[in-house]
Amino acid sequence: MVAIRVVRDKDADPQIALPSYETTGAAGADVRANFADGRSSVVPPGERALIPTGLRIEIPSGYEVQVRPRSGLALKHGVTIPNAPGTIDSDYRGPLGVILLNTGSEPFTVGHGDRIAQLVVAPVVQAQFDLSDDLGSTTRGAGGFGSTGKS
Repeated sequence: MVAIRVVRDKDADPQIALPSYETTGAAGADVRANFADGRSSVVPPGERALIPTGLRIEIPSGYEVQVRPRSGLALKHGVTIPNAPGTIDSDYRGPLGVILLNTGSEPFTVGHGDRIAQLVVAPVVQAQFDLSDDLGSTTRGAGGFGSTGKS
């Protein structure tokens, strides 16, 4: 288990739960909207909004936190995360906000305390990028999008 230190923003509502795993087998911890004044926010169809969580987190070196959509919001309302998965780097200490995109046909209201995304903790491997004159060959080669056929 990896420990993630959490600090609430000074104007955050302390009654809003910290990120939590809703089932024993959950890979993602649900994170909630935390508006400074307890209000709600409406995301019109086709628009996106930055929703505050009222949190700042400290991720250990060698890890990242991925911000992923909640499948129920996507299916029922067309609400997703446009840069999914979003990445929070281990050296970031600023406010944690979630970008929501409403792909549905109706305005979507984000209420104070609503579960808006999932946070998945993942190990990070950094690579060294070396310039080369050529690359090794494979069966696929340079075949691009759709080049492996239809299943």
